[in-house]
Amino acid sequence: MSNVFEFVAESRERSGKSAARKSRRQGNVPAVIYGGHSEPQLLVLDHNEVIKHLEHEAVYSHVLDVTVDGKTEQAILKGVQRNPARFQILHLDFQRVNMSEVVKVHVPLHFTNEHTSIGGKKGGIAAHSLVDVEVSCLPAALPEFIEVNLANLDIGGTIHLSDLVLPAGVEIVVLAQGPEHDLPVVSMMASKASKDDVA
Repeated sequence: MSNVFEFVAESRERSGKSAARKSRRQGNVPAVIYGGHSEPQLLVLDHNEVIKHLEHEAVYSHVLDVTVDGKTEQAILKGVQRNPARFQILHLDFQRVNMSEVVKVHVPLHFTNEHTSIGGKKGGIAAHSLVDVEVSCLPAALPEFIEVNLANLDIGGTIHLSDLVLPAGVEIVVLAQGPEHDLPVVSMMASKASKDDVA
């Protein structure tokens, strides 16, 4: 696979559960691409190729090329439906993007310096409250991840959404709703061993 950010699909005419089940039996994944200024379009993709793409974390927070019957559109991956009982992708949702229009995307958080942080050196344990965050930005500014640096986090301390260092042009969606939505991202908790050491 030459480009992990390119999904090659074919259009499908029939909708409904029976058509989707038939696609899955044939080793394919039913999907839809919608948004922009075009009508929604039903798609089908090769299951094995989809699995290879989804192994890469960046696919979930990257502008993708979705090629349908030879025509390429830019989109983001908005939804992945998985079979909880076995290793199978059931459905994909793609949303078309316009490079001049703001998009909202969930971006993963990468935590760094956990064990070498101030609290980590004292035996503290980092308790993660969030693993991703929804951001709004122009597609060109979309980060693959947001780094959360724990270096200065001491036992009893907490990093909130407002403490995150964001790339230029990127905003956290929930913070626009007011200061009461400044959620905790990660806290440094004292382990039992560190409490005993202090005692």
